[in-house]
Amino acid sequence: MKVRSSVFASFILILEAVGVALFLRGFFPVPLKSSLSSKSKLSDLPAEPLAGSSPNSSRLPQPLFKRVVIMLVDALREDFVFGPNGRSYMPYTRHLVERGSSHSFVAKARPPTVTMPRIKALTTGTIPGFIDVVMNLNSPALLEDNLVWQAKAAGKRMVFYGDDTWVRLFPKHFMEHDGTTSFFVSDYTEVDNNVTRHLDSTLKRDDWDILILHYLGLDHIGHISGPHSSLIQPKLLEMDDVLKKIHGALVSKEAEGSLPYLLVLCGDHGMSETGSHGGSSEPEVNTPLVLISPAFKRKEAGFEQFRMAERAHGSWMKLFLEGNTSEVLTNMGRKVLKQYLEALASMSSALSKQLGKYDMYSMVAGMVFVFQLLLVLLLAMPEALSGEATVDLPVLSALLSLPFYLLCLLLASVHVLVCTSAESSCYFCSLSWGLVFAAVALSSAMFCILISMAMRRLPLGPLIHGKSPSRSSEWSLSELDVLLLAGTVGHTLSLAASSFVEEEHQIWYFLLNTLCLAVFQDVCRKYFREQSASGDEEEPVLPSRDCHPSARSRAEVLPERWLALATPPFTLVCCRLLRSLNQTGVQWAHLPDVGHWLNSSEHRTLLSLLAAFCLFLIYFLVQRRCSWVSKVALALGLLGVYSYRAAVGNVGFPWQRSGSATSKGTVEARFVYVFILGILFTGTKDLLRSQIVTADAELKSRGLWEIYSGLVLLVSLLFRAHNLPVLCCCLLIQTLMAQFIWKRLHYDAAQTTIMHYWFGQAFFYFQGNSNNIATVDISVGFVGLESYVEAPAVFLTALNTYAGPLLWACHLVCYLSSERGRRSPVAVGHGCYCLALLRSVPAAAYIVLVTALRYHLFIWSVFSPKLLYESMHLLLTAGVCLFFITMEQSPGSSKS
Repeated sequence: MKVRSSVFASFILILEAVGVALFLRGFFPVPLKSSLSSKSKLSDLPAEPLAGSSPNSSRLPQPLFKRVVIMLVDALREDFVFGPNGRSYMPYTRHLVERGSSHSFVAKARPPTVTMPRIKALTTGTIPGFIDVVMNLNSPALLEDNLVWQAKAAGKRMVFYGDDTWVRLFPKHFMEHDGTTSFFVSDYTEVDNNVTRHLDSTLKRDDWDILILHYLGLDHIGHISGPHSSLIQPKLLEMDDVLKKIHGALVSKEAEGSLPYLLVLCGDHGMSETGSHGGSSEPEVNTPLVLISPAFKRKEAGFEQFRMAERAHGSWMKLFLEGNTSEVLTNMGRKVLKQYLEALASMSSALSKQLGKYDMYSMVAGMVFVFQLLLVLLLAMPEALSGEATVDLPVLSALLSLPFYLLCLLLASVHVLVCTSAESSCYFCSLSWGLVFAAVALSSAMFCILISMAMRRLPLGPLIHGKSPSRSSEWSLSELDVLLLAGTVGHTLSLAASSFVEEEHQIWYFLLNTLCLAVFQDVCRKYFREQSASGDEEEPVLPSRDCHPSARSRAEVLPERWLALATPPFTLVCCRLLRSLNQTGVQWAHLPDVGHWLNSSEHRTLLSLLAAFCLFLIYFLVQRRCSWVSKVALALGLLGVYSYRAAVGNVGFPWQRSGSATSKGTVEARFVYVFILGILFTGTKDLLRSQIVTADAELKSRGLWEIYSGLVLLVSLLFRAHNLPVLCCCLLIQTLMAQFIWKRLHYDAAQTTIMHYWFGQAFFYFQGNSNNIATVDISVGFVGLESYVEAPAVFLTALNTYAGPLLWACHLVCYLSSERGRRSPVAVGHGCYCLALLRSVPAAAYIVLVTALRYHLFIWSVFSPKLLYESMHLLLTAGVCLFFITMEQSPGSSKS
């Protein structure tokens, strides 16, 4: 059965997405519940052993505190309290830490450092799973044994104000609550005022035992402008005043002879240097934990140093009185220390294995299926990249072969054996027999197809079928082909180490620079070596609309030659400047960059001029292929983008005062959305007309470019002001490479596709992204929204995160689809196949990697986010290839 390369690649990608989803279902199972059938009770505990003649029974200990107030400040870093700026940020809290009746600690949070997993960890004492990052968007009720449930069971009256994640995790546990949404990050004022407004009345009442407050404003400021923003200190002073009010109220209501109070100040996680969280860097995992109560002894100056000296003196006296030599005791002490460290490592590993249960059956099934598809994709390479761009799949012969039925029986037997002998339930075992049989039949068919294609590719394959081996399919690789192949494979192999995953952007920067040098060599060879060999005769770079290409004069071709020569060095310069714009990765992410410098209040004027220039350049580069209606809409939309950034305070108009009040920019953003929808509608209309009404290649090309321009306008709205040069350089490089490199040097579709892929990956990091979820800017999910709406917030956040790869993938669609003549379907098929192969190899590699390292502690902070990124890229590529199919014309249908 012969199918087109684009259809074949899309089919493989869709099936791979199913396989990856099955693997992820096993790798990210439902979080582990308590091993007990119900919550722990006093009667569940065993009786204590007899001591003497009187029985000793278990009973509840006497309460130590009368009231408990937990003040949780979201994203409160430990240096905000204990650091050098702690005295200016939170002076009252710092005074209590240094002189008051308190105990203070630096609490270390386990990744993923997002709110819902950290609340679960604080209340249950368990290690959160990485799937909690996804569940953080819609938190279900917590079924594990937890402190809140135990407090309710003990008859404690609880009141809660703040993040509504608590209300969703503990429904019907609070006698009074008022929740605020945690995802509308544009609001950092009202979200805290809604908590503080309850304090005066609540602190005067005596009808509660536990008060929980969860403040979100500090976290929202971090997402908007980072930890060094001018908004940080006022917000921390506000939190310090709240703590002072609570502490004063508790002290005033303390009665003689009654139990003391307990005031707890803590954070659920910290904040990275970019203002986000979710990773495992020190600023993200270190949070303050301050316990304030008159039950604690008041600390005097030098008290802690005295206690440490006293304990050290007592240990020395004990060893001296025993009469042992210091050398023997020193060696014994080193040995004991080593034993302690080994025991701690063993307990940590055992705890991770108990709390991180995996569905290995689903993981193995998904891994095997993905690798089957990858091998089929590799074996189909000669046919998929041939001149016909078709793949001959032996589907019918595979379904009618005896090995197919034997494999079905074998896999069904394995399924029954695993499901009847497994100690824990597996997701694959819970499926109906119809779905299981379909999966077994599909896997068996893929294996038979794989064997048949492998036999056809082997040297003995043609001889078995009575044919003589042909050498027509032998390939000759150019220097550029070797570079593209070696770079792609080398990048995949390098990511087996966690350090390469953390600093992956360095690999793409190196590969992109090398690619530019290789392209520059091809340009020099084309314009100098071939020119001298052919007697200075040269065909024009671009065909003219008004005259035949041969009629163009030498004076018109000469500037294009120099532009072609200048394109690779210019690309190198752009890439070097963009590297300085946003520091990313892990090791050097804390270093200052141009983006931080531009976002400072002193350089607002410069940022305004830069943003205005970038928006003008974006219009100049995009409008050339649009209709006049789209050109007007694009101009007004870009003007609205600048107005939105001025409204939120990033840039300013000349008539604006520096201290003028800012807003959320909702009206301005919605103004831009109107023009985005208009441009997309115009492009879709032209596209449908070219596909249904008339086979007009020019109309089809214009529709594609108009859709692309609408996407560019949306990205320019979502990008922060200092990131607009990234979008400008992206469009400029695309224009120059399309005009003077890909067309002029006659690069084929496979080479062009791989170059687009490399540029897209590099621009993913030029935006400031990394393989750490802390770099995801969730504030863009609320551009133009007054409240949190899940679907558009997730869509806008994902679009902003993957804007670089998406823009280059869409440009590839537009570029290959606009190729005139009968080569267009072949080019589209080759491009789709190369995209599928480029995305399948790293996805399969990471499935093996996370399976092998599933019990290592750094798997959650390094490799798991990368696996999710690769899965999202796989889905994005599948969507692009499906769009390829709709745009592909058969060779006989093109009239241009």
